Amino acid sequence: MSVDKIWVLAEVTDGAPITTSLELITAARSLGGTVEAVAYGDDTASVAAALGAYGVTTVHDVGDLAGSLPGVPVAASIAAAVEAGNGPGAILFPATYDGRDIAGRLSVKLDRPVLTNVVDLTEADGGLVSQHAIFGGTQVLSARFTGEGPQIFVVRAKSFAAEPSGGAAAEVVAAPAPDTGASNAAKIVSRHVEERTGPKLDEADVVVSGGRGLGDKDQYVLIEELATLLKGAPGASRAIVDAGWVPYSHQVGQTGKTVKPTVYLACGISGATQHMVGMKNSKNIVAINKDQDAPIFSVADLGIVGDVHKVLPQLIEALKARS
Repeated sequence: MSVDKIWVLAEVTDGAPITTSLELITAARSLGGTVEAVAYGDDTASVAAALGAYGVTTVHDVGDLAGSLPGVPVAASIAAAVEAGNGPGAILFPATYDGRDIAGRLSVKLDRPVLTNVVDLTEADGGLVSQHAIFGGTQVLSARFTGEGPQIFVVRAKSFAAEPSGGAAAEVVAAPAPDTGASNAAKIVSRHVEERTGPKLDEADVVVSGGRGLGDKDQYVLIEELATLLKGAPGASRAIVDAGWVPYSHQVGQTGKTVKPTVYLACGISGATQHMVGMKNSKNIVAINKDQDAPIFSVADLGIVGDVHKVLPQLIEALKARS
């Protein structure tokens, strides 16, 4: 199967394409052929230049969704293009809530499988081969599509680096969804945006994460204070998210966010494989744990065997003294 045209779902937040979409556009560009995007919203034209700068030639604009969830109309729009013979050989979706929803609905509409949890893509024999982390990231398997029809992939964040190509603004063409009937009846009636200071967790150059070793919820303030001093973002292991100490948006790991900062500080985190899947590709990993046999030390560039309740306050005071 030849893949001479790849589409990427370009999700837009705060007037700009999300980083994961830009990562996928960069990956698609490296695989050869034409790279196009699918976007939706009331002003898709405003991101045409940003998408073009990363190599997108055409943006297929589903248009204003009028408060609808994107899954139904965006999947219907892509399916219509495929059925009309104008679709791509492959479609890349970010592993976001909307990306997974659209990919799943498109899979049903086209009666094509969808390959998820993709961590790498390569070209071979005119098609794409995807790599998938399994067994908590301890093994990687390869997969590829057979048969006719577009190849649908859902790709984890930070699997690729976002690199601009310096291209011109992409052409925007209308791609309205066909009538979807009652399946598109659900409407968004309100949104809750969690308050945040500092960089986003999955985009920060420094991430400071806390785990069960902190002892109790009140000690998480040490993580937040250290992250602020380092101009980074606070993160967490699944254990303390499940315990209700911090919101799910802080979770790093297989079922949370994938991060790839310059520095990752793991404080009181033992290092379950599910957590390490989400952070082991950080450039520099510093682990603080009183258990010298904690698995987290196996991936750490610097390991500190000590009590986080003693180490973190001293580190915080040292940083304050320097500033």
